[in-house]
Amino acid sequence: MLLGPSGSGKDTLISSARSEFAQCPDVLFVRRVITRSADAGNEDHIALSEAEFDAAIDEGRFALTWAANGLRYGLPRGIEAHLAAGKVAVVNGSRGAWNVIRQVFPSAVAVEIKVDPGTLARRLQARGRESAAEIEARLVRGAALAAQFEPELVIDNSGPVETARAALIDYIRKSVAGQVR
Repeated sequence: MLLGPSGSGKDTLISSARSEFAQCPDVLFVRRVITRSADAGNEDHIALSEAEFDAAIDEGRFALTWAANGLRYGLPRGIEAHLAAGKVAVVNGSRGAWNVIRQVFPSAVAVEIKVDPGTLARRLQARGRESAAEIEARLVRGAALAAQFEPELVIDNSGPVETARAALIDYIRKSVAGQVR
C-alpha cells in the first residue's frame, strides 16, 4: 500500500512500476474507484458519481471503501482473490484510512512516499487544483497523518523520480520473491 501526501508522486511511481511488471501476473496494480471525474488529476482510476458509488456499495462490488478530501474511494473485490492466492497488490492508499485498511487486509504493508515540504508545496501549486490556503491545510494535515502508521519502507521522492522508481520496483520484486514480509 503506497501512502503519502497528494503530490508526493504516488501515481507517477505506480504508473512507472506498472509498466515494469506488465508481464508479471503475480503483481496486481489496483485501479481505485473514486467519486472524481475521469479527467481530473493524473491517476488511472475508475470514476463514479456519488449515486453510482452508492449502487456499487449496495451491490457488494468493493472490498473496502473510505472517504478523504471530499471524495470517496473504493477498492474492487478482485483484490481479495489475488491476495488470497499469495500474490502482491500495489495500491495507492490513504494515510487517514490506514487503520481500516489493516482491519480489512491484515497483511497490508505501508510503503511511504515522502517529499520534502517545499517540493510538495511547489508540486501542489503547479497542478493548480487548490488555493494557497488549501495547499497549506494539506501540508498541515499531512504532517499529522504521517504519525498514524509505521511504514515498512520509506521512499524519498524529493529528487529524481528515477531514484524513487528504482526503490519501488526493487521492493515489489522482493515482495514477489517472498523476501519481505
